[in-house]
Amino acid sequence: MPLDFKMPVLVVDDYSTMLRIIRNFLGQLGFADVDGAGDGSAALQMMHEKHYGLVISDWNMAPMTGYELLREVRADGGLSRTPFIMVTADGSREHEAQAKQAGVSDYMLKPFNAVTLRSKIESAFHA
Repeated sequence: MPLDFKMPVLVVDDYSTMLRIIRNFLGQLGFADVDGAGDGSAALQMMHEKHYGLVISDWNMAPMTGYELLREVRADGGLSRTPFIMVTADGSREHEAQAKQAGVSDYMLKPFNAVTLRSKIESAFHA
């Protein structure tokens, strides 16, 4: 199944520069409908207001982390099937195992480029 570049994508990161970088990468890849949220709680509210085809979230944020957001999304019947990519600078196996156990679609370490992002997006939709 080819990627739908028209689907809305939600990027969640409390660091505005990283938010802008990921949004730029998505634009380079052909995604036009990209929204941003500064933390997990804002993202969850946005997800209840708009149907997103993909969520790309940083792990470390406050007051709600990306991991907590992932758990909330997977527990919500209306959101649970949303592909979800976790992004983190922490390369610990423990974090990766936690994210996989919580139902993450894919996991990506910072720094990354647009090619890596595309690969992770494709993986999330073929998992």
